[in-house]
Amino acid sequence: MTAVQDERSQVRTVPAPAPAPLSDRLRIALGAPVRALREAPRRPLLVASAMALLSLVVYAVVRHFVHTSMVDMVVYRAEGAAVANGTDLYALRVTEWNLPATYPPFAAMLFVPTTWFPIPVLRVLITLGNLGLLALLAHLSFKLVGWPRRELRPIGVVLITGLGVWLEPVFTTLRYGQINLALACLVLWDLTRSDGHRSKGIAIGIAAGIKLTPGLFAVYLLITGRVRAAFTAGLTFLGTFLLGALFLPDATWGFWTKYLYDSSRVGKTEIVDNQSLRGAFARLLHSADPGVIATLGAGLVALAGLAVAAWAVRSSRWLPRAEAWGFCVTAVTAVLISPISWTHHWVWCVPVLVLLAAEASVEHARPAGVRRLRWRAAFWATLVAFLSFAMWAAKPIGTAVLHMSPLRQLPTSVYPWVGLCFLLAAAIRIRARRRSAGAPLVRLPGQRDGGGPDAARGRQQAPAAR
Repeated sequence: MTAVQDERSQVRTVPAPAPAPLSDRLRIALGAPVRALREAPRRPLLVASAMALLSLVVYAVVRHFVHTSMVDMVVYRAEGAAVANGTDLYALRVTEWNLPATYPPFAAMLFVPTTWFPIPVLRVLITLGNLGLLALLAHLSFKLVGWPRRELRPIGVVLITGLGVWLEPVFTTLRYGQINLALACLVLWDLTRSDGHRSKGIAIGIAAGIKLTPGLFAVYLLITGRVRAAFTAGLTFLGTFLLGALFLPDATWGFWTKYLYDSSRVGKTEIVDNQSLRGAFARLLHSADPGVIATLGAGLVALAGLAVAAWAVRSSRWLPRAEAWGFCVTAVTAVLISPISWTHHWVWCVPVLVLLAAEASVEHARPAGVRRLRWRAAFWATLVAFLSFAMWAAKPIGTAVLHMSPLRQLPTSVYPWVGLCFLLAAAIRIRARRRSAGAPLVRLPGQRDGGGPDAARGRQQAPAAR
């Protein structure tokens, strides 16, 4: 054996470094926010903190006068009580609106701890928890997009936490005591981890087990080549089903054979609270049941959205922030095609706005001679849409929702319009980047794309790519 062979043999036998103990990893993770705040520029951080604090104080005053009931939190607590007491989960009706349980049995099992607190205490805990989740969603969105510079991100997190409460989906999530921010954080945390993690996909599977819509992200993983993560998500979702079947067999049978398909338990399709494509079709067609037309429309958007998301990731060699584009397109597609997407389900607007802000920032940094206003205009238009509360300002009373003129329907379906425009903008962005690089518009069979999403994120940091 030669000396070179001996050297290679020795390299192969070196054991891999042992992972750090769990206690050390927890200590590092918990200390990360403190370290980040210390590294941030002091004066901008103080200004951002003052703005955020003032915004939250004003929000608390407004919240008091709009009589925040947190009715969904009350439903969750009732579901947890039904599990703890062994009563019929899907027969319960709570609040003055007689709201039923609509989530899978696995979700109701997770709500059991809410029964440990009286409702007034629970309102405070849920509100503070949702503000913490909003901060986490902002952090994960910056991590996904890779913008701004690391030392500036704590400032962005503080601003989004303080000012983001005025985004209508976030405001309504807080008002109803909803779990949308928790689901978004689960999905985004999973997708911002390296594809090498064997457990990647578990958080998406858990989110889908709580509420079915996040399951579309497992499809996104599959069509973008993360097969192991997609199957991990699927198996985790199956695990949530089996847990429900084991501990709540009757409720599991009832949910998956009957209650899942009864849309009347969730709410009326045609009301402006529903900002899905099906809701927009119902109002446009003046029918509470838009039928096959809405189904075909949602199906086409589902195919188009997933195709654009896969195209974005496959274009990572030429497209900066490719994974962010793929993720945001999938998120928007999910809320568009769901039969019922209440306004608070659109909390995905946070990563979408961060992505558009990153594109606008890069655009603004270009020399004046080649600078354009495309992404800055897109960012501000999207921000105004999610700050506008337009559907509530134009909300008709009672059955008048089925008799609106097409012009009046524009504000009552503002989120579907924004979502469709975002999908179109993503497709145009990908096509433009590929054409400017002289790349084929689609990847030919056998043609390499230059690496997966992790490699894409690494390349996106290069100045030339920006």
